[in-house]
Amino acid sequence: MKLQCDVEVVNRMLPTFGLKSKGKGNRAVLSIGKHMDKATQRSSIYLLICTTKDRAGSKYKLKENIEKFFTWFVEEGKATVRLKEPAVDICLSKADANSLKSFLSAARLAHRGADIDSLPLSTFTPVRARDVEKPKKKLTIMSKKDYPLTSNFPYSLEQLQVSYCRLSRVDMRILSLKALRRLDLSNNHIKKLPATIGELSCLAELILHNNHLESFSEALCHSTLQHSLQHLDLSQNQLHLLPAQFCQLRELVNLKLDDNRLLRLPVHIGQLTKMRFLSAAHNQLTVLPGEFRKLALESLDLFGNPFTQPNPLDHTIQLTFPLSLQEQASRAVLNFRLPYGPHLIPFHLCHELDLAKVCDCGQACLNSYIQTAVSMNLHLVSHTVVLVDDMGGTEAPVQRHFCSLMCYCEFLDSCVQRGLR
Repeated sequence: MKLQCDVEVVNRMLPTFGLKSKGKGNRAVLSIGKHMDKATQRSSIYLLICTTKDRAGSKYKLKENIEKFFTWFVEEGKATVRLKEPAVDICLSKADANSLKSFLSAARLAHRGADIDSLPLSTFTPVRARDVEKPKKKLTIMSKKDYPLTSNFPYSLEQLQVSYCRLSRVDMRILSLKALRRLDLSNNHIKKLPATIGELSCLAELILHNNHLESFSEALCHSTLQHSLQHLDLSQNQLHLLPAQFCQLRELVNLKLDDNRLLRLPVHIGQLTKMRFLSAAHNQLTVLPGEFRKLALESLDLFGNPFTQPNPLDHTIQLTFPLSLQEQASRAVLNFRLPYGPHLIPFHLCHELDLAKVCDCGQACLNSYIQTAVSMNLHLVSHTVVLVDDMGGTEAPVQRHFCSLMCYCEFLDSCVQRGLR
């Protein structure tokens, strides 16, 4: 049984002499094995700690010699083993959580004097220099021949790029890299993202440029990515739509959607208040959602979309008189900001609430509304704007919704006053 981690051996007698420990661990390999005591000619189970400076290692007897295990933070790869003799605390950190649990279980069995044959023992030999090197933080794989088939990815990775490897799906071994902050899977053949990517709680950058993605999972929008993801590159894929829940990724700063088949942007895109860079060139967008007006960007690129020429008098009326009970109830839930979810109301009603429109008066409307579009200068929402077309334009149509005929008439009156008719 071996374990790679950072180790600090703290002598509990130091405070007695007015001394303090360094408080910093060294990279080490820990082994549990059998050793023959030359004085007594008897075998016993020992813990061997090998470091860069001491590759032969230091041995500590385990049988009936462990005073206590401290395992409150074992899920974070941290634990402490307190020995009786010598009076030291062996502090372990930066370990793989599952390996650490197995190692502590073996140490506990050795302490209780379990049968030697039942323990996963190692042979005590000096470690190699590469075994006690600092954990690897960054790994780049740019060809299929370099892709690891039998070995695991270093658990300590914070940045991983796997490109041009013709991956058709995300390797499950990647999804166990809990320290990962940047994941680049560009230039592969990935068609679907597993929901378990959302368990990478530290992930700040996800790059999926030039794959075969056809959808973006709603589950990812409800995951821990809500609190960590800042850069998302979905360019050069086959996306037609993004889910309404996509706008729950509130930490997004940079979003790239170029060269897809997007028919529209998420309805509530205005909720991405931290977004500063948006690129959605060369899609199939004909109009922008109404909440697009709420964005405050530094750079915007919508070149190459077939935007239509708007006319405020061209409208779609879907008003019913009187409003249905469901419409009234749904509006009340949104206007009064009442909580809702599949545990409270049917799932299909949750979906409708997620897609609700907002009238110019600030009230919500779902299935009963008047819809039109107006032209908006994109410089109103972005400091830098890439030209929308080859004619040098920087305007695009933006949808407007109205919850009643009165709101629509007030809108038309304002258009007349501005001379837009």
